Amino acid sequence: MLKSAPRPLTAHDYRELPDGPPYFQLIEGEIYMSPSPNWFHQEILTNLAEIFLHYLRKKRIGKIYFAPLDTFLTDLNVYQPDVVFVSNRRKSILKEDGVDGAPDFVVEILSPRTAKYDRGAKRDIYARTGVGEFWIIDPELKTIQVFRFEQSTDAPVATYGQKQKFTTPVFPGLSVSVAEVFKR
Repeated sequence: MLKSAPRPLTAHDYRELPDGPPYFQLIEGEIYMSPSPNWFHQEILTNLAEIFLHYLRKKRIGKIYFAPLDTFLTDLNVYQPDVVFVSNRRKSILKEDGVDGAPDFVVEILSPRTAKYDRGAKRDIYARTGVGEFWIIDPELKTIQVFRFEQSTDAPVATYGQKQKFTTPVFPGLSVSVAEVFKR
């Protein structure tokens, strides 16, 4: 007799977890604990918060949230991206327990323990579920990879380094300085 594999966990199972910390993510039906990020990760996140909140105070085009916030993408995938933006036109996906559907914009700041998921399964799910733009921020290389999934699901449309600035259609009129993102 063949032994059956345990069934994958679902968003329903995820909702049954106790409130964190510790915090968890559901990736392709498996639960992963999200370890606390290091101080540089948190500095990058704070810098992003300053950039985006300053912009959104002037241009009220949507809502931005910072981890931890559950983002329910499929029945087998519930993530806690570092940054989530939902435009006003899509605000119906904001629910009491998090974001129920693909946000307009997502940022993942790499850490050694989670990079393989951010670059792999999570990027694939973001592309498949309709996230418009996805940034992978690499603290070691001090780069920002920008994915616009309508253009390519596999390769970034651009990779920006410390001395560069760039714009994004998600935030019209905003110029992002990579040096500001990595400012210590």
